[in-house]
Amino acid sequence: QVQLVESGGGLVQPGGSLRLSCAASGRFDSISGMGWYRQAPGKQRELVATITSGNKPYYADSVKGRFTISRDNAQNTVYLQMTSLSPEDTAVYYCNAYILIGSVLRSYWGQGTQVTVSS
Repeated sequence: QVQLVESGGGLVQPGGSLRLSCAASGRFDSISGMGWYRQAPGKQRELVATITSGNKPYYADSVKGRFTISRDNAQNTVYLQMTSLSPEDTAVYYCNAYILIGSVLRSYWGQGTQVTVSS
């Protein structure tokens, strides 16, 4: 089975930086788009950033200019570099990937990693 495992979350001061990683493992043929989502307490899950297999990024307006998404296809890993963090960025961050196994392409989710920005 396919697994997506996030890492890099933790506690950071306002204005600080943090780098999240998400690595895919298991049996699969290829990975298409990858992305990051987040869910804050009392809020719906929202898209943060996505990136294609050709390294074309998309960002939500709330993070544009502060966050950078990247990927290493050889390592099956997607990253999210977060800078100028504020308490509003506090959330559980989830990675997502569309993965091809044989002729089936479907979406997979990681378990999530907590990011807390202190007041």
